[in-house]
Amino acid sequence: MGAAQLDRLWYNRGMSTPQRTPTLAIILVNYNTRELLAGCLDSVFAGRCRYPFRVILVDNHSTDGSAESVRCHYPAVELVESGRNGGFGFANNLALRRLAARPQPLAGQPAAEIPMQGSAGFHFGADYILFLNPDTVLPPDALETTVAFLEATPQAGIVGPRMEKPDGTLDLACRRAFPTPLNALFKLTGLARLFPRHPLIARYNLTHLRADHTTEVDSVMGAYMLVRGTALGQAGLFDERFFMYGEDLDVAYRIKARGWRVFYDPAVTVLHLKGASSRKRSTHAIREFYRAMHIFYTKHYAAQYGQPVSTLVRLGIMLRGALALAVNATRPAAQKHVS
Repeated sequence: MGAAQLDRLWYNRGMSTPQRTPTLAIILVNYNTRELLAGCLDSVFAGRCRYPFRVILVDNHSTDGSAESVRCHYPAVELVESGRNGGFGFANNLALRRLAARPQPLAGQPAAEIPMQGSAGFHFGADYILFLNPDTVLPPDALETTVAFLEATPQAGIVGPRMEKPDGTLDLACRRAFPTPLNALFKLTGLARLFPRHPLIARYNLTHLRADHTTEVDSVMGAYMLVRGTALGQAGLFDERFFMYGEDLDVAYRIKARGWRVFYDPAVTVLHLKGASSRKRSTHAIREFYRAMHIFYTKHYAAQYGQPVSTLVRLGIMLRGALALAVNATRPAAQKHVS
C-alpha cells in the first residue's frame, strides 16, 4: 500500500486539529441489513468529528446486495467481503487484522499482518476503535464526544453511550454487569424484572441506577462500543466461539481483567433499531444467545465453582433456552425476538 493510498484511509474534512491528533477506526459487521446499513453510514459521515477516522465494513457473506451498495455509494468505506458468515467475532477479527497491519508501510512494501488468532500484546493502527452495528443511527456529536471521553479518562478502556429503542425507551443492554451465576439467576427467573429497583436483584441490567448518570459498569453494548486500542491490544482479539452474542461481554471481561475501567456515558444517545438481522432468523438467534451464555460461564466462572453449581447453571441455561424457543414459536412473525 503506497503513501497516497494510505492517506485516503483516514476520513478528515480538513478541520484544524491539535498537535496530537487521536485517530479513530470504526468497524461495522453487516449481514443482510442493506437499508439499515445505509442509514448508519449516512449518520457516521454526516456527523461532526475533529478526529480523523477510517471506516472498515466487513460484509459477512450477505445475499441482499449490501456489498455492492457500499462499493457504489460509499467509496470512503474500506470494504472487506467475507467468504462465509463466520459470526460477529470472526468478522471483527478480519477488520482488526487489517487495522493491525503496520500503519505506515513504505511505498510498494506489503503490510505485515498479525495472525487471525493470537496472544495478546499487539498494536492496532488507531488510538481508538469503535465497534458499531449497522442497525444504529448516530447523532452528530457521537464520535467526537465519546472519543473525547476516553481522551479525558486515561484509566478507561471502554465507553458506551445511552442506547434507545425506536420507542424512546432505554435499551437495557447498553449498561450491564457480568452474568455471574447469581446475576444470571435473577435475570433468567424473571426476578430482575419484578424488582427493577433492587440493587442486588436488578444488578445485571443495572435498572436500579439512573440512566442519565455516567456510571462505571462491567460492560456496554457491542452495538456501539468504543475501545482504547492499547487496552484491546493487551486483551487480544475476539473469541470466535461466540457467534452473535456474548462477544462484547467477553472482550470487556478481558479488558477489565487487565486493570482498565469500563464506563456508560449518557452524554450521547444512539438510536438502536435492535434485532434487525437476528429477527429474520429468530430461532437461530435464540440458540446462539443461550449457547453464548454457556460459553461465557464455562470460560470465566466454571473454575470458581464446584461441579454441582456448574451443573445447575448449565441446566438452567438449557431449560431457559428451551422455554424461550417454545414461546417464540407461538409469536407472530413481526413479534419474534431473542429474549
